[in-house]
Amino acid sequence: MSPIPPAPRRTSSRLLVAATLVGGLLAAGAAPASALTPAPVTAGVARPAPATVTVTGSGEATATPDTAFVNLGVEATAPTTEEALAAQSAAARALLAAVRAQGVADRDVRTESLSLNPVHRDDNGNQRLTGYQAGQGFSVRVRDLSRTGAVIRAAMDAAGDAGRVHGVTFDVADPAPLRAAARRAAHDDAREKAAQYARLSGRPLGRLVSLTESDSGRPRPVEVPAGALADAPPSVPVAPGQVKEQVVVTAVYELD
Repeated sequence: MSPIPPAPRRTSSRLLVAATLVGGLLAAGAAPASALTPAPVTAGVARPAPATVTVTGSGEATATPDTAFVNLGVEATAPTTEEALAAQSAAARALLAAVRAQGVADRDVRTESLSLNPVHRDDNGNQRLTGYQAGQGFSVRVRDLSRTGAVIRAAMDAAGDAGRVHGVTFDVADPAPLRAAARRAAHDDAREKAAQYARLSGRPLGRLVSLTESDSGRPRPVEVPAGALADAPPSVPVAPGQVKEQVVVTAVYELD
């Protein structure tokens, strides 16, 4: 009888698993330490808000007027509305014709008001209707200042007793350059103030953060009393003076 061969040796599955784990640990041990150690998380640090200085700057600019606005009108009183309106219309037509004869273009004449009102008279404490007053007002733009007195005189001569001069205003035809100059002056004034505060604080002046222009309204142009030019002969020159533009700004600068 042939001898029975010995049974083959079996490798325990537990030994294989253990060997695998040991190999894995050895391989991991060969890796760089940085691969095993997680990178530290750096918490964000908020930068402090920069110091600022807030200042107000004002600037103005002046210019010689080159345009006159004459406020003319007519008024007529009559016992009835029809008669009052007819008299007012006749005086207005005469006034406008005289203004155009002085070289004023139609585009430079505008009706500003039209009115018809009853006229009362006090009669021992009682108001008694005596008639009606009709009126009309015009704005006349005179582009040649040297002709302002002539335009007024011609209009009043044509309208007669119904003519009225309500006032004269001098201005510039294009206010944009004047306002630009006032803005520049306001900006420079604000920056100069901010630089002074920076020096007083011992800090360099930083960048401009914001700039706001206040809507303070434009100053009224030069006005002349209503009757100042009505009796002047055409040869008398007008004295328009100067018109002024003002700008106010609020600026915020950083202090470095």
